[in-house]
Parts: sequence; structure tokens; C-alpha cells
Amino acid sequence: MVKVIASSVRKGNVLEVEGKLYVVLTAQNFHPGKGTPVTQVDMRRIVDGVKVSERWRTTEQVERAFVEDVNFQYLYEDGEGFHFMNPESYDQIVVDADTMGDQKAYLQEGMTCILSMYNGIALALQLPRHVTLEIMETEPVVKGQTASSSYKPAILSNGLRTLVPPHINAGTRVVIATEDNSYVERAKD
Repeated sequence: MVKVIASSVRKGNVLEVEGKLYVVLTAQNFHPGKGTPVTQVDMRRIVDGVKVSERWRTTEQVERAFVEDVNFQYLYEDGEGFHFMNPESYDQIVVDADTMGDQKAYLQEGMTCILSMYNGIALALQLPRHVTLEIMETEPVVKGQTASSSYKPAILSNGLRTLVPPHINAGTRVVIATEDNSYVERAKD
């Protein structure tokens, strides 16, 4: 186990708290005007899937479990779960829906992801920072609406909702940030 300061904890990290392993779902640092800066962490216990929230001072030491980050290629989903293949050894692994969480909406066949492995078990998934998706439907442009001031709602090909600039129409391919589901740019393909 490695001790790290709480402010360096990120989504997907595996921590050991009171002898149990947890996967970090979200981590935010708060710096109030007065008082001590704190790190708010939402985690899922690996053993039973229970979600917990912890708050530490940003300078506190927390134990980070040693996990191996391995590149895997996403193959498909079936009743067993989500199937991934190690492109070097061709070993396949099945990851359950609880481990995938809400990130499963971004998976695309052939996509390379990083799985955090601990004793041969996949604990967490790290997606690429950006994915290219198609806009399925969006509202028409309102006359007088400027491109810089407002965004309009849109539904992506994976079913998620996001906000896009007024000039983007249905059928357009766009780049989306997987961390917060936000519009980055129009796809260049």
C-alpha cells in the first residue's frame, strides 16, 4: 500500500480504508474562504458494492492499494456482463455491470480502455477522455440565438443527453468528454 495525500485522489483509484478496498467514483476538492480545504470522495466498497462518502482534509494521508492498470479492448456485452480482451495476450475478462457503473453508455466495440486489476479481478474502468458520437435529435435553431451565448439540448447515439451549440444539427458527429458528458467539438471525420 502507498500513502498519498487526499487531494491527489482521482476517479478510478483504489483506496484501502479500515482494511477494506474501495473504488473511487468521484473526488472533489473544496477550498472554502475560511477553514481547511477538504476532499470529498464517493466510493464503492469492492466486496459488497456498498457506496460510501468520505471527507478528508486535503493534506491527510490515505492508503492507495497497488493495482495494475492494463489496456483492454472492449468486445461486446451479453447476459454475463461486459467482455474485454487483452490485445497482447488475447486473454478475455468479463466485467459485471456494477463495476461498469454509468460509464457503460460510452463503450464502443473495439474501444481501448484501461482496467484497474487487483489479483486478477477488474475493479474499475478508465475510458478514453473523449469519444465521438452522433447527435440523434436536437431542437431547431431559434432565430437570433448566437453561437457563443447559449447551448441547446441534444440526445446522443448512446441515449445520453448533453448540451450542444446552436449550429449542431441531428446527424452531426461530435466529440464528447466522458468525464462530464459535455460537448468538446465537432468531429473532424
